[in-house]
Amino acid sequence: MYAPERHRAILDTARDAGRVEVKSLARQFDVTPETIRRDLTALESRGLLMRAHGGAIPIERGAIEATVEEREQSNVNEKDRIARLALTELTTNMSIILDSGTTTIRLAQLLPSDLNLTVVTNSITIAAVLAGKSGINLHVLGGHVRENTLAAVGPWAWDALAGISVDVSFIGANGVTVDRGLTTPDVDEARVKSAFVEKGRRVVALADHSKFGREDFAVIASLHEVDAVITDIGVDPDIASDITGLGIEVRTA
Repeated sequence: MYAPERHRAILDTARDAGRVEVKSLARQFDVTPETIRRDLTALESRGLLMRAHGGAIPIERGAIEATVEEREQSNVNEKDRIARLALTELTTNMSIILDSGTTTIRLAQLLPSDLNLTVVTNSITIAAVLAGKSGINLHVLGGHVRENTLAAVGPWAWDALAGISVDVSFIGANGVTVDRGLTTPDVDEARVKSAFVEKGRRVVALADHSKFGREDFAVIASLHEVDAVITDIGVDPDIASDITGLGIEVRTA
């Protein structure tokens, strides 16, 4: 397990149980107590836990927003399968939005050159992947680039979307729940994602199983605004069933 994954698991445990202990976490993750202490110190420095004797307690609700580099190291196989299944949404001469996110990055890497696609994105990483690629008509939104996600946000990005409409919007999210829908930690990024949802004639959320049952601060869209969710076979079947019950297609890779 990579450190960012362990951090998220520690934080989830702390929120569920009200506290965590170094010794039990070391046994759970099969690492040394020193490694857990470093993890707790890192989480405390980000304002998510407060160290206590022998462990720590949560001091706020909300998921860690890992960097692109950190997120690219987690659930790699699942993201690859999700991206490959998402390719089946595409046909010739389509216009699509690729939202910022590591699964959408993988989808960008897999886009074929023979479909003559028009692609709109606010992701610097996706833009770098697609720039100059044969068969791709690329449009990149401007704005303030967030350090963690390398996504352009703010008025420049919102204004650029005013006059467009696309066939499919592929949306990423940090959390997916039946009650709050798609969520993400940052308000500005959520606003761009929300605009992407509005601009898609079909909206497809791409989220690996670890995102389900999690909630973040800023709401992107309710699930009623989404046409399909593509995830992996590790998704909680009860949550998947609840989403399907809303009339939303859930596809597992």
